[in-house]
Amino acid sequence: MNAPFEVPVVDISPYVLDGTDAERAVTADAMDTACRTVGFVQVVGHAVPEEAAADLASAVDDFFALPLETKKQLCAPKGVNRGYTPPKSENLSLSLGLQAADRMNDFFEAFNTGAAVADYPDASVPLDPALYPENLWPAESLVPGFRQRVQTWEAQAGRVARTLTAVFADALGLEPDWFRGVTGHSLDVLRMNNYALPPGTVDLDGDLTGMGEHTDYGIVTVLWADQVPGLQVLGRDGHWHDVVPADGALLVNLGDAMARWTNERWMSTLHRVKPPVVDGSIQRRRSVAFFHDGDVDAVVTALPGTVEDGEEPLYPPVTIGEHISAKLAGSRDLQENTDAVREAARVLASAR
Repeated sequence: MNAPFEVPVVDISPYVLDGTDAERAVTADAMDTACRTVGFVQVVGHAVPEEAAADLASAVDDFFALPLETKKQLCAPKGVNRGYTPPKSENLSLSLGLQAADRMNDFFEAFNTGAAVADYPDASVPLDPALYPENLWPAESLVPGFRQRVQTWEAQAGRVARTLTAVFADALGLEPDWFRGVTGHSLDVLRMNNYALPPGTVDLDGDLTGMGEHTDYGIVTVLWADQVPGLQVLGRDGHWHDVVPADGALLVNLGDAMARWTNERWMSTLHRVKPPVVDGSIQRRRSVAFFHDGDVDAVVTALPGTVEDGEEPLYPPVTIGEHISAKLAGSRDLQENTDAVREAARVLASAR
């Protein structure tokens, strides 16, 4: 019999608190095992203050409580990955080139912030404002303290993400500062999600999707979420499994860049969000994902030692910017991404 599906717990405190080489080696080994087998990790020992998480939750509540028409005033122009996204205007499965003929678009609403050109005054290359746009913030009078609460969390999540890349470097046998060379002007995005069905009992038609099947795009995602069902991860057994954050843990998952750099030694795990239903009733669910995606000009190609002699890498070289643009054209512009063949095949083979 197969072992039951479980998201491994990894304590990163030796990297946060300057632990010994031996302590770090234990963490790096545990991370390698988690990334080889699941690709999702319950990360503890991250030292993010509880107050920062509480302030983030209140900021999310305050913003999404605004009237829909007020929120729509913060929609960004097409192609700009910032600002407000209304319900049913995205389809994450299209980032994999997948679509069911009878499926509605994803019912979540979202608000995005992220790194802008001004955040990288010392960037080694000129940065395109279209890829590093300025943020759209609600007026202080509308949501007092929103920007400060969100940016405080963004800084904490960014610190955790960069700590994780140090763990990754050790786990993969790379130079300790290897990831610094591909994250000096990283395309970082913070996405606040609200699953916008009204609470209560509803009849679900089976095609209702909170967020469609997808992989994340870059290096690593740091996720804060309610302890409410909805998030599902595709296991190596081909079945979808419910995942809920453990007490005090942040959920972490790999993005496509890591799968490509490691030639799928590590996987960008497919995941989705189903309607958060408990005993036939829709439950409130919120999540906030920090995407640490890498430099727009960083070239992603298989690392030395990840391809056997005489074999070809599983993926051709691509820049972070090229890859993310193709994925966003699917999810946000609803254009089928024809480059995600390997990821799409895993979804099609699953017990959907």
